Amino acid sequence: MKVLQYAQELIRKPSVSPKDAGCQDWMIAKLEALDFTIQRLPAAGVENFWAVHGNAGPIFCFAGHTDVVPPGPLDAWQSDPFLPSIRDGRLYGRGAADMKGSLAAMLCATEDFLAHHSQHWGRLAFLITSDEEGVATHGTRHVVDWLSQQGERIDYCLVGEPSSEERLGDVIKNGRRGSLNGWLRILGIQGHVAYPEKADNPIHRALPALLSLVEREWDQGNADFPPTRLQLANIHAGTGATNVIPGVLELGFNFRFSPESRLEDLQAAVLEILDRHDLRYELEWQFSGPPFYTPAGLLLEAAQQAITQVQGEQARLSTGGGTSDGRFIAQLGGEVLELGPCNASIHKVNEHVLVADLERLHQIYLGILEELLGKKSDPM
Repeated sequence: MKVLQYAQELIRKPSVSPKDAGCQDWMIAKLEALDFTIQRLPAAGVENFWAVHGNAGPIFCFAGHTDVVPPGPLDAWQSDPFLPSIRDGRLYGRGAADMKGSLAAMLCATEDFLAHHSQHWGRLAFLITSDEEGVATHGTRHVVDWLSQQGERIDYCLVGEPSSEERLGDVIKNGRRGSLNGWLRILGIQGHVAYPEKADNPIHRALPALLSLVEREWDQGNADFPPTRLQLANIHAGTGATNVIPGVLELGFNFRFSPESRLEDLQAAVLEILDRHDLRYELEWQFSGPPFYTPAGLLLEAAQQAITQVQGEQARLSTGGGTSDGRFIAQLGGEVLELGPCNASIHKVNEHVLVADLERLHQIYLGILEELLGKKSDPM
């Protein structure tokens, strides 16, 4: 299968974020052979590109990333993570599911579509970055800013994130919660544990406030989004000695928030809790992106129809899980969905995807192209 060959070619390139390792050069060569216009948009060591086929009309965009997370301990893998291996009908390798398999399916679907619709309606685009698994500052966000400056809009965007859970196409992500990080330093006074009256233990001071933070109900979500959640992610205090009261407690926390909560209200509530517990503190915020939601529309209808044709059933819609670059693309005002392979092995040792699912995903993507861009086009 061509899609399997493409996936293997991409996996062989050790593109640990933010490195691209030649993946985008390879993809660009494939797209240039199809008469795409390519705009390379590197930023701060991150490789990005925007590719377009067609001259006018609404844009359907395949979006994705060539970077992968580190493989972890190599001796835990059954085969080299950057030498694709097929065992028991599964393709193993870092990025097989997240998301080089999706990129391969996108390319194959595009080649097959243009073979019959060289003069298709609208425009077909690719938005590809190598900064999705990292800080996500100089990747899709950078390309979206550039598109906005050009006065360009992505009308329909399919992000190839591994959305499926039990079987291919069982879940489509039609939205995501927002993400807000906080880095908190609670200040005390260091001293000897035998003389607590001469010190101020920030751990002891922090505990009631932290309990208030984790027990608070921020909102109840809505019919499309789960409730907003706060999770403590990192915490550190002390010198390592058992006889020293620390002077500082440092911790990191994250909000995954629904549209029922506003960014400013979450920040204000955290400050109110910290102040109410009479803490001395320093707090820095990092806003990763707002929630986004795509209701029923042409893109969702095309995706459900294609999944039904290939898999025999429609997908369940979900806004759960982590963040994705869809949060940046949605700010351009179009419809955004995430649809890709099963996610059970992503970021794990021995990441894999079913070989048969690669071909099915290729056919699903092709069906979406046919529905959105093919029916109004003139055949070759």
